[in-house]
Amino acid sequence: MLNMLCSAGSGQRWESLRKSKKYQNLVRWFNSIYAEYNTVLNEVTGTYVGKRGLGKPMPAKMKEKEQQGINNHMKNVSGDANEKGKASSKATAEVDLPDAEVGNVRLRFAPEPSGYLHIGHSKAALMNQYFAQRYQGQLIVRFDDTNPAKESNEFVENLLKDIETLGIKYDAVTYTSDYFPQLMEMAENLICNGKAYVDDTPREQMQKERMDGIESKCRNNSPQKNMELWKEMIAGSERGLMCCLRGKLDMQDPNKSLRDPVYYRCNPLPHHRIGSKYKLYPTYDFACPFVDAKEGITHALRSSEYHDRNAQYHRIQEDMGVKKVHIYEFSRLNMVYTLLSKRKLLWFVQNGKVDGWDDPRFPTVQGIVRRGLKIDALIQFILEQVRQYIAMFLLLFLLYLSILLRSQL
Repeated sequence: MLNMLCSAGSGQRWESLRKSKKYQNLVRWFNSIYAEYNTVLNEVTGTYVGKRGLGKPMPAKMKEKEQQGINNHMKNVSGDANEKGKASSKATAEVDLPDAEVGNVRLRFAPEPSGYLHIGHSKAALMNQYFAQRYQGQLIVRFDDTNPAKESNEFVENLLKDIETLGIKYDAVTYTSDYFPQLMEMAENLICNGKAYVDDTPREQMQKERMDGIESKCRNNSPQKNMELWKEMIAGSERGLMCCLRGKLDMQDPNKSLRDPVYYRCNPLPHHRIGSKYKLYPTYDFACPFVDAKEGITHALRSSEYHDRNAQYHRIQEDMGVKKVHIYEFSRLNMVYTLLSKRKLLWFVQNGKVDGWDDPRFPTVQGIVRRGLKIDALIQFILEQVRQYIAMFLLLFLLYLSILLRSQL
């Protein structure tokens, strides 16, 4: 089976299909992928297939013509940023980011300042930089500081230090807390328009109702009633502390992330940047789609663990009336016998089990460096994971291609 799918891109049937001009878009797509990742593709076929299943060798003249076409494509992809022709931008979009144009891509790396940068974060940071450089776009570092119970200036400072250690080049540093006034204004607009409501249901009961698709008793409260309770939340009163703000989406949707998610929760703890000005804070699910749109982010890179929340992300942007942001998913980096959870790593730090976040036994950037591993080796390791992800993508593409070719027989 592997021989069949790996040979799909170079066998006689593929050459026949390519000449027929029946699937010109598919041919252009394959050429774009092969031009960009031919080294990875050759490694995969060389490792798992060898010389078997590769079909009849391509004639010298055809091979020369093919290589010339690949070279022309690469010239278009890596051309001057000022030359934003349709061929260049379209070829790039077909390979990776959807609807991306060279020179018009804006990305963000958005860590929560609740710990130091570890290997998993490094992958996300380097992928953002890769696409920013590839499309000659911009990269923003944005701190998702919406939970004062877990965040601190120490983490902000060390995250910036670790980002610099990785050699990440960014255009600006922003904070979600910069948008707190606008986020509160948006929340009030949604309340007035009947798209959000204040709920005082106990948390455990609320979770059970969401799982079972049961509407809250507060769901049909009037906007006036919701605004009264909203003001109690702003004041941090005893009544307000019992409440949260929820979006009115769809309690019957099979995707449970759309069952009226929480937008705001009360938290009387002071914020590490703005002190005790606020008694309530937006959730990540509410703040992220809003700030992404406001900052002009064109593509939000998110790990696959957020896949079920992608529909929620776009639905919230729709209710807010803001510009839609494309989502690009990548696989989350997991390691065997290694903790990558900041919550669990924090336990070791707080209980004195380690020297600190830079302990050489920790998978943090500072811990790895202290252990003696060169940062170039870490970067190479992360890039290797990205290359494996690309190789898997190519294999899936070739599998689809082989099925298509077999259907033509």
